[in-house]
Amino acid sequence: MTTVNSDAFIQPENPLEGRSRPMPVSLRHRVLHASMSEVPNGMEVALFAMGCFWGAERLFWQQPGVYSTAVGYSGGVTPNPNYREVCSGKTGHAEVVRIVFDPTVLPYSHLLQLFWENHDPAQGMRQGNDIGTQYRSAIYAITNAQLEQARASRAAFIAAMRKAGDLRQVTTEIVTAKPFYFAEEDHQQYLDKNPNGYCNLGGIGVCLPPPA
Repeated sequence: MTTVNSDAFIQPENPLEGRSRPMPVSLRHRVLHASMSEVPNGMEVALFAMGCFWGAERLFWQQPGVYSTAVGYSGGVTPNPNYREVCSGKTGHAEVVRIVFDPTVLPYSHLLQLFWENHDPAQGMRQGNDIGTQYRSAIYAITNAQLEQARASRAAFIAAMRKAGDLRQVTTEIVTAKPFYFAEEDHQQYLDKNPNGYCNLGGIGVCLPPPA
């Protein structure tokens, strides 16, 4: 199985050039009716990669305290890539969900719990049947506080896995966030537009212990 160092950066050979213009997306979230781009005062941003971003986005937009969500690409080098380019493996990006949330209602620690418990963080460059560097597990921290919490949560989840008898290596990439690029409009809130659409989201039956 292909694995990735948990603090690695995916550097593709001969990365694609990309473009200067961002992908156009709707002004308003299809489900939450909030701005897709703004971060209101008092709100914070989180970035998670959990495999296919369709199911991950739905998981987070359902949470109380979430202002808006969006899917996109991050962790790589190509500016403003499109879906086809990301799938080529030549951008370095992962499929990510961007969450704008109110930390007084929904603390970052709870977002981390949702992250760890709703995908398999020990599959390297894949998530189930979805194979490729874009499907890797990753936490892209916006602040130093998020970075510290993410690393502590990884250690706690590994301990919980070991207690459950799962000895696999956790391959989740945890680094300071690089730029986030919106994905095409077709991918935004995809599972609201297509309720019977593909969703490969699922955990391994291990719970993240509460912070000490």
